[in-house]
This record gives sequence, C-alpha cells and structure tokens, in this order.
Amino acid sequence: MSKHLAVAILGVLACSAQAAEPFRLAWSLYPAYMPWDYASRSGIVDKWAKKYGIEIEVVQVNDYVEAINQYSAGGFDACMMATMDALTIPAAAGVDSTVLSVVDYSNGNDVIILKDGESLQDLKGKKINLIEYSISHYFLARALQTVGMSERDVTLVNTSDADMLALYAQPSIEAMVTWNPMASAILERDDARNVFDSRKMPGELTDSIIVNTRTLEEHPALGKALIGAWFETLAIMQRDDEQGRLAREAMGQAAGTDLEGYERQLQATHLYDQPAGVVDLMAGAELQDSMASIARFSFDKGLLGNGAASAEAIGIAYPGGKVWGDRGNVKLRFDDRYTGMAANGEL
Repeated sequence: MSKHLAVAILGVLACSAQAAEPFRLAWSLYPAYMPWDYASRSGIVDKWAKKYGIEIEVVQVNDYVEAINQYSAGGFDACMMATMDALTIPAAAGVDSTVLSVVDYSNGNDVIILKDGESLQDLKGKKINLIEYSISHYFLARALQTVGMSERDVTLVNTSDADMLALYAQPSIEAMVTWNPMASAILERDDARNVFDSRKMPGELTDSIIVNTRTLEEHPALGKALIGAWFETLAIMQRDDEQGRLAREAMGQAAGTDLEGYERQLQATHLYDQPAGVVDLMAGAELQDSMASIARFSFDKGLLGNGAASAEAIGIAYPGGKVWGDRGNVKLRFDDRYTGMAANGEL
C-alpha cells in the first residue's frame, strides 16, 4: 500500500468517525415519557439515529425540573416536559425551543391528594406540597377556581417530585399535587384521598417533545429520528399481542410498577399516537386557546421573566405563520413539519 493511499484511507475513516453527530434527550418519570426507556433499551432509538447518520443518547433524570433546567442550560438537545413548562422555563429564559410533537394530555394522571378531608373545599387553610410555578401549580389554581377558591386560601410548599412519595408519609404533610407514577403509589395509602384530578380538565395539561430550535434547524436529522423512533414505539406498545404486552411491561417496570399498574396509568393518559392527529392539534384553536390561558397565568405569577410587560411578552408560533404574542420575541414554536412527514410516510 502506498503512503498516499494509506493517508487517503485514514482520511475517509476519520470523516466517517466524525459523521455521527451526538445528541442527548432527557426524560423523567411520567407514564407518557416511559416509551423513551423502551425505545432506548430495545434499539429503536439507535436504529432511527443510524438511519440519519447521528447518535442519540436517551437519559433519565430523576428530578423533573432539573431535567428542564439542564436542557435550558444546553446540557441536552431535547427534553420531555409539560408544554406549559416549555414556555415558563426555557422560553422565558430566552432559549428558543420547538415543540417537535405534543405527545399526550393528562386524563387523570395529575392528582390533588388530601390527607384529612373529602373535597377541594377541605383544602382551605392547608399546606400543599407541589412543584411551584410548574404545570402542577397551574392545575391547582384551575381546580381551586372551580369551587370559588384561590391560592390565598392555601399555603404552597415547593417540593421536588423526586421527594414526594417519601414525604407523604410524614405527619406534617397535609396535601399534595403530583402525578403518576407517584400519585398511584400515594393513593394506595389509607390516608390519601383523590379530591381532584385532570380528568376534569381534558386536553389542557399537555406534554411535548421539546427540542432546541437552533439545533433542530441546523440538524433536521434529529427531528426526523426522534419522531420516527417515537411513533414506532407507540405503535408497538399499543399492540394487543405479545410484543405489545412485553413493551408495556418493560415500561411499567422502568416506572417502578408492573404491567397491570402501568396499564392503569395509561388509562389516565390520552396519548396522541397518530402523527396526523398531532398535525391537526397544533393548528387547532383548542391548543392555542389553552396556551393563551397558560401564558396569562404565567404572567400573573411572574414566570415570563422580569422584563415581561404582559402575557404576550413571549411569542408563540404555530403552523401556517400564526403567532400569538410578540412576533419579535418568538421563543416557543409548534412545528408540524416532522409529524407531517411521519403522517405522510416520508420518514
């Protein structure tokens, strides 16, 4: 072999080694996020990443807000989070983020739990443990409104989701706002009462795959691979056969429960399992009205940043060029291009 040929071969090998751009996605415990654990362990993520010449590392972060904070700081390229939290944490911090796909809405997974009492009215004067200024805070505020109460009637105690299950057993805990799988485990206790859950707010508490907008624009392969892996995994887990059962069982075990327990949690989760449905959702008035309501709540709580002069301080972009809020400060974008590709069989 000549020296020049050897150098050429080494150059080709070096380029090949550099071709697989690495990306990271963060997720935390929640029924609609568990498919990522299965997709990662089963090789589905690797298959789609390889198809587009990239690498994707899927990482479980035990603390939900910490996962979002790490994403906002650039530690992850993508992150699973409540759509509201995408507005109030990364977008409010100036991180331009894209909703690659809305994945679900909570249809009973989010629960207000009370130790001593039977109704929302019994929360009056109580301390309530929750993640302040998160989707749980919004959920509580909306629930209290239904019975003519407000946050002035209770005391909020900021609590990490990673601590909720262990904390509930302490005598000082009076009430808690949390979600599955923690909620299901807590509700097994004799002193835990479900006084309100998200079935009473259908379609409002949504979750999404959030991707850094600049990263997505520079590397559209990431969007294609994530969407491809996501909908393939959903198709498998929905199947009524052995493969589907084994997939759901694996997700349940990863969530700290079993097949039966996880399937109960899925009954409280409305998964958007068809990409065409997500395309319609992103362009629809219901989601856009819900996001406007969330933006107003967030502004009232000071969650849109110190310089926010109104609820419309942060622009939210929708398919077709529609923008709610400040067109000069768009920091959250609902992008249906990738779900559209999936719907049309173009991935």
